[in-house]
Amino acid sequence: MMASKKSQEVKVRLHPRNRNRERYDLNALIISNPELKAFVKPNKYGDDSVDFSNPAAVKLLNKALLNHYYGIKHWEFPERNLCPPIPGRADYLHYIADLLGSSNFGNVPKGSKIIGYDIGVGANCIYPIIGVIEYDWNFIGSDIDAKSVKSAQNIVDSNPALKGKITCRLQENTKDFFYDIIGKEDKIDFSICNPPFHASAEEAQQGTARKVKNLTGKEIKNPALNFAGISNELICDGGEYKFVNNMIRESKKFSNNCFWFSSLVSKQSNLKSIYQSLDKFEAVEVKTIPTGTGNKSSRIVAWTFLTKEEQKAWRESRWRFQ
Repeated sequence: MMASKKSQEVKVRLHPRNRNRERYDLNALIISNPELKAFVKPNKYGDDSVDFSNPAAVKLLNKALLNHYYGIKHWEFPERNLCPPIPGRADYLHYIADLLGSSNFGNVPKGSKIIGYDIGVGANCIYPIIGVIEYDWNFIGSDIDAKSVKSAQNIVDSNPALKGKITCRLQENTKDFFYDIIGKEDKIDFSICNPPFHASAEEAQQGTARKVKNLTGKEIKNPALNFAGISNELICDGGEYKFVNNMIRESKKFSNNCFWFSSLVSKQSNLKSIYQSLDKFEAVEVKTIPTGTGNKSSRIVAWTFLTKEEQKAWRESRWRFQ
């Protein structure tokens, strides 16, 4: 099952610390998850590959990646929930690590004193898993879906490396981001979020159809979501634009509780309004970090309300032992 020289090229768009920068070692992944073998077939270049348009194949591949590269042996969640592509999710965490490092004289703060908050942790708990394994950070994960919270917590409890490192909490108010999860005296070093980016079911279906066509070259009227996903994981009123703007508004109320707030922004057309909101709510510093996997370009927008003096005090009280 050898890959051609061309297909072994490094995926240069992934972060330098990403464990999946090189072509997948399908032999090793099949050993990690033998069920994957049935979904590995030659692609149009004659190289063995996984059928990325098949949701079952995608899930098995990602289970194998987590097992082989991250040592996570138990990663079960309902079929209805979103199955995330591991390399792209890992990139977000690596860029956040660099962001923290840029505020700490180039040294990435690591260890259990560092607390991240994942808004919309989902049933798969993927961001906290990678953050724990890569940087030994602790995490709070919130979700508006009780079944997703239970699923995420089950994953944590089933993997010794994650136990005691991740707490999953139900956000009972679907319009809130930080309220009832982050207390008045709590400190979190960063927040992350992969927001729902569709404003309607129709828009989500069109997006999936485009993705399937790009992967297979075929037009399919009602394609299955190749990364699955229940509606609140993919769709919200007003889409990504409204979701991120609402998050910014609420983050202002927690300006002293968190060093860096952040969100993925998949649509470049939403950046202008996001920058306007950050200006309106007087963010002290804003950073836009380009990301990309395969042919897809995205970006992380991060902001802080802490002044230089407050940032220094934060470093000295929370990061000075790094």
